[in-house]
Amino acid sequence: MDKLSLLKTFSVVANEGSFTRAAHKLDTSNQLVSKYIAELEKQLDTRLFNRTTRKIHLTEAGQQCLQHANNILESVNDMESQLGLLSTEAKGLLHVSAPVSFSTLHLAGALGAFQQAHPNVSINLQLNDRKIDVVNEGFDVALRAGNLTNSSLIAKRITTIKLALCASPAYLQKYGTPRHPKDLKPEHYLEYSYVNYDNEASTLIAALKANAQKVTPKLTANNGEVLTNVAKQGEGYVLQPTFIAGEALRKGELISILEDYVPQSISLYAVYPHRKLISNKLRVFIDFLCEYFKDTPYWDQ
Repeated sequence: MDKLSLLKTFSVVANEGSFTRAAHKLDTSNQLVSKYIAELEKQLDTRLFNRTTRKIHLTEAGQQCLQHANNILESVNDMESQLGLLSTEAKGLLHVSAPVSFSTLHLAGALGAFQQAHPNVSINLQLNDRKIDVVNEGFDVALRAGNLTNSSLIAKRITTIKLALCASPAYLQKYGTPRHPKDLKPEHYLEYSYVNYDNEASTLIAALKANAQKVTPKLTANNGEVLTNVAKQGEGYVLQPTFIAGEALRKGELISILEDYVPQSISLYAVYPHRKLISNKLRVFIDFLCEYFKDTPYWDQ
């Protein structure tokens, strides 16, 4: 008698609360179920059930054993399923949520390449910069930038996202180049609506937050491309990821300022519901994005 068979029988008896019902569910005899339980108790050298004429109850040792047994059986099932998925072609519909600017500027190219490699996977892409509820809104995966705190989701790091505080050459010529965050003019701040001010350990972030509370920013928008284009026209300074501002910085349309005070790079993550087993279509999608963007993405090279 192998231990997996013993553990499976024990788990069914414990869950059914009856040797008879367990035997019926396992399509075997009461005698064999009793034999398996007796053998498991012998191997563990402990009593797993208290038996009466009508009912059986788990002992304290039996309750602990049931937790271990269920974990072992689930792990075996997951292993069998996962190995089976490796030989299964990725197919089906993926519901994906992603940030607006990142998608229009960079994700579109990745999706085209992905669907060439995996033609049987269809994608329903919804663009939104707000923090959507992955589970309740029915998404398989969401791409998110920043620091993640929700433990109910699994997060897989995709790539690095650098930040830059920048302004146009005309703006800097007119108002001067700031040497410290306290030199920033509050009335010229171009604020992203979903900016995360939680990192107040950063002198720059603390200054931007204080300025925004003290003086209404010159422009607040929920789209980074709009803010970057306004900054290019000399209307203020903006804090944006380099996947948006990178091209303007390379062309000299914007100048990076206060680089010593800009917060450390953040990350782009794929987040998905906490499931024991990731679907094959989702696994290949996330793996593809990691390989496509790499740790240092092409826009920073």
